[in-house]
Amino acid sequence: MQKVENNIEENPEAIALSQAIEIQEQINQYLKQLSLERLQVVADFAAYLADKESEEATQELEKIPGLLERLKKNREVTPKTHLVNWRTIRSDV
Repeated sequence: MQKVENNIEENPEAIALSQAIEIQEQINQYLKQLSLERLQVVADFAAYLADKESEEATQELEKIPGLLERLKKNREVTPKTHLVNWRTIRSDV
């Protein structure tokens, strides 16, 4: 057990994941106490935050010089048999 704890302490990604899980558990406890109307407000706000984060990620990608052109070129030269619809990989999106 000591070895696992040391790995978590030395791994920033593991620390962030642990913190995220702890925060999600806190949020779930608060959600159990809310009325239906307040739950809708939380859902709307969560959707807003998720959309904002997605927009920021898109803007970050758009700043990479020539990325879109490279993607288009790679798609043109890649045989259709090697392409996979992203929805078959990520059905949760």
